[in-house]
Amino acid sequence: MKKLFSNIKGDAFGGITAGIVALPLALAFGVSSGLGPSAGLYGAIFLSFFAALLGGTNTQISGPTAPMTAVSMVVIAGIIAVNDGDIEKALPVILTVFLLSGLMQVGLGALGLGKYIKYIPYPVVSGFMTAIGVIILVTQILPSIGYYPNEDTEFVSQFKPQAEELILENILKEEAEEGILVLEDFKETINRAQLITENDILKESKTLAKNEASGVLGALQVLPRALQQINWLELVLALSTIFIIYGFKRITTKVPSTLVALVVVSGVAIAFGLNYRPIEEIPSGIPIPNLGIFTNFNLTSITPYIFTALTLALLGAIDSLLTSVVADNMTKTKHNPNKELIGQGVGNSIGAVFGGLPGAGATIRTVVNINSGGKTKLSGMIAGIMLLIILLGLGPVASKIPAAVLAGILITVGIGVMDYKGLKAIPSLPKDIKIGPFKLSSEVLVMIVVLLLSTLWNLVYAVGIGLIIASLMFMKKIGDLTAERSNVKPLKEEEAWKDEIDFPNKLKEEVFIKHIKGPLFFGSTSDFQQLALQIPDTASAVIIRLGRMQYMDQSGLYAMEDVLVDLKKKNINVLFVGLLKQPKYMMERIDIIPDLIPREHMFNTFKECMIWIKNNVKDLD
Repeated sequence: MKKLFSNIKGDAFGGITAGIVALPLALAFGVSSGLGPSAGLYGAIFLSFFAALLGGTNTQISGPTAPMTAVSMVVIAGIIAVNDGDIEKALPVILTVFLLSGLMQVGLGALGLGKYIKYIPYPVVSGFMTAIGVIILVTQILPSIGYYPNEDTEFVSQFKPQAEELILENILKEEAEEGILVLEDFKETINRAQLITENDILKESKTLAKNEASGVLGALQVLPRALQQINWLELVLALSTIFIIYGFKRITTKVPSTLVALVVVSGVAIAFGLNYRPIEEIPSGIPIPNLGIFTNFNLTSITPYIFTALTLALLGAIDSLLTSVVADNMTKTKHNPNKELIGQGVGNSIGAVFGGLPGAGATIRTVVNINSGGKTKLSGMIAGIMLLIILLGLGPVASKIPAAVLAGILITVGIGVMDYKGLKAIPSLPKDIKIGPFKLSSEVLVMIVVLLLSTLWNLVYAVGIGLIIASLMFMKKIGDLTAERSNVKPLKEEEAWKDEIDFPNKLKEEVFIKHIKGPLFFGSTSDFQQLALQIPDTASAVIIRLGRMQYMDQSGLYAMEDVLVDLKKKNINVLFVGLLKQPKYMMERIDIIPDLIPREHMFNTFKECMIWIKNNVKDLD
């Protein structure tokens, strides 16, 4: 506790500054997600406070981030669509998924898995981050020019037949669930259909129109219509915001340019009474828990999103721990990754209960905190309290912020979040794979696959597919390297190890040596299995040197068994030299030792093995 208050002045200034920087981003991410500005603000408040209090990085400032918001946006849109476009009906399910994600993060930390997050391949992260930037940029074009698909009467009218079909389908489903659907008599169906009003059909049509225009492909599809209906005031507000964000940085970086843009452009719009579109109203007062998470809990409605929740948890973990590394480099300290995950998980879980958007450690806000004097966990807690004070005192004022201003802020976020370092490296990376007539870099291929799938299809599945491709390519490389280093050759062709230099020449056609360097696993078994075929009929013994084979998996174990069986059929003695603990344990479990390799054929050193060779192998020349 004493350490917590050891730097009150610096932590207070750092926390207040970071909280102010977080405000426009929290509002923008909330609007972008589809849950409204309050969701972003609530997420920032609770996550910032509890992640700082319980986390493992003293100076970390947490809140909604671009990657977390992009994935959340997909989750929210999908669940709302399943619930007939009714956000109130969908909200408990959405927040339950966020809560589950937070609990998974706590689990990752409690199980000590934080240290393994670093093994996520860079091309997967690079492709994902660039895709996030593209998604934010493209999806924010429409609000920045004042076009909202569900308000375009002509566009909405196209979905009227589909809306009527969907409404009828829902009526039939309700009747089926109630057990009153009878194919011979549709009287009840007709009665219920007559209760449907034009407003009900219009509402469903608007929902379908909004869904059709969601995501990158949807936004590009309606872009030609949007460009014909540009709201020039909204466009000027968005462009002014972008101009100030980039321009003010040239004057000074001590004052956050995002906040300056928010205050100046919003202030001008309000002061001159411009006819702009404001953001959704931010509820005033203390945030209230959404008890529907617990009272309306339904396992079947959550089950399809368990993998999505895990993806959110892992993404938040990566995002947070990368920021922790940045904080370590700046403060010359060392973070606790598992404790950090627990703090992030608790913060996201509590935030979800209060209707907040999930988030992670935010690099820019953390850097601002450190540069402003923050040194302890108190700074992150103060940032959360600062946002709560703004919510309570300035909620009605914040509700007047133009939507186009937040769209402009998000466009700069989208530009900034792309991985330009990874993109610049594409021409220089070695082309190590061949697909048809084309040579490509395996890392570039993974990055492009993740980028395209994330942008055009599904963020969640893209990451999973990217990890699988990267893992398979890595295993192939390791297998190739292992096989290359451990080729089976007659001793006269293979480079002898130091202790093999004096091997008798007269025995070189009878005794062959196999060097296994590195693990024998499923990526390297195919070449090893050729051993029996490569040993000539003149051989009477094969020495397999295993002192550098630290590990053997089940695939390697059975490959070894196959080779030993084949050699035994040829009446060739197999001698093991330097067998290590783990491979020995594996071979004893399925009785390779002693059934195929008697213990008298196992030697600790090559010198001991040579004594057996000289006593048991005769020169056939």
